[in-house]
Amino acid sequence: MEISGNKILITGGASGIGLGLTERFLAENNTVIVCGRREDVLKELAEKYPQVITKRCDISSESEREELFQWVSVEHSDLSILVNNAGIQQWMKVTDEDFFSRAKTEIATNIEAPIHLTSLFLKLDSLNTIMNVTSGLSFVPYTKVPVYSATKAFFHSFTLSLRHLLKEKNVEVIEIIPPAINTDLGGKGLHDFAPPVSEFIESIFEQLKEGKDELTFGMSANNVKAGPEELKKVFAMLNQSR
Repeated sequence: MEISGNKILITGGASGIGLGLTERFLAENNTVIVCGRREDVLKELAEKYPQVITKRCDISSESEREELFQWVSVEHSDLSILVNNAGIQQWMKVTDEDFFSRAKTEIATNIEAPIHLTSLFLKLDSLNTIMNVTSGLSFVPYTKVPVYSATKAFFHSFTLSLRHLLKEKNVEVIEIIPPAINTDLGGKGLHDFAPPVSEFIESIFEQLKEGKDELTFGMSANNVKAGPEELKKVFAMLNQSR
């Protein structure tokens, strides 16, 4: 993909990895649209980066996803890149009373939303790239986040199929596969041990400039290459407290 001169929509682009992508794409001379559900966070982003176009949208809502697409198709019909980044991670047990209701929220945000947005935005003739943010947990689950891990495995599989299916439309599909990164995903402080977002983003953009379509970092690079027996060992290590 071309690194500069694009108009890009990043879901969840006001915090965490999404914010890192927003900042770097701005630095590479792109026009960036960020959507998110928290008005205060979007306002803070706009104050820091006035050139960013913001749009409040709860992507877990089907109607709001459709409203987002209608707005983009009218106001920004030259959109070239969709970044499906927004996601939620919930630490929970299958025996929790609210397990199923929380699981449905994760599925709506992490699976239904990017599938629906992909379907909608492919209607734009200008769209030439879709970037999907999956996870190293796509390959080996962390049982403290059982539904999150499963949604990312689904999204990884969908991304592989999407890349194959969109070849004839000349739409590039790029998968970003982060390991644990120091963000507030899942809750504040849970990932303080992990590498900073800045290191991850720097590596991702180096790989983009090399023309790669599967972007990894740290442990996720190992998981992508690992065979079944290696993944069993990683699973045992990752979930040894269980």
